[in-house]
Amino acid sequence: QVRLVESGGGLVQAGASLRLSCAASGRTASADAVGWFRQAPGKEREFVAAITGSTGNTYYAEAVKGRFTISRGVAENTVYLQMNSLKPEDTANYFCAARWGYVHSTFITEPGGYTFWGQGTQVTISS
Repeated sequence: QVRLVESGGGLVQAGASLRLSCAASGRTASADAVGWFRQAPGKEREFVAAITGSTGNTYYAEAVKGRFTISRGVAENTVYLQMNSLKPEDTANYFCAARWGYVHSTFITEPGGYTFWGQGTQVTISS
């Protein structure tokens, strides 16, 4: 059974950095796509960043481009989200999601494009 576990969230001041980790277990092959999404209270879950397994292509939401970087760890069952220059509007619960199997690029930024989800890690940015 696939399990995704996020870690690295916390409370920091605006301008600080955090690195989130998503560790996958239950599958020997690397996921074909891993995405990060976030959800703030009263808002819908929104796409943050994604990375594909075969090509290593990365995708970012406009709101985080230039500040966030998604990458795979040396142990490819781990994906990181480096978040720099954090803003209060980045405050949310951050979830990682994974998919084994082909996913069209159209769906990489959509929650429906992923099969497995973690429980989330809270990120709070104070002004």
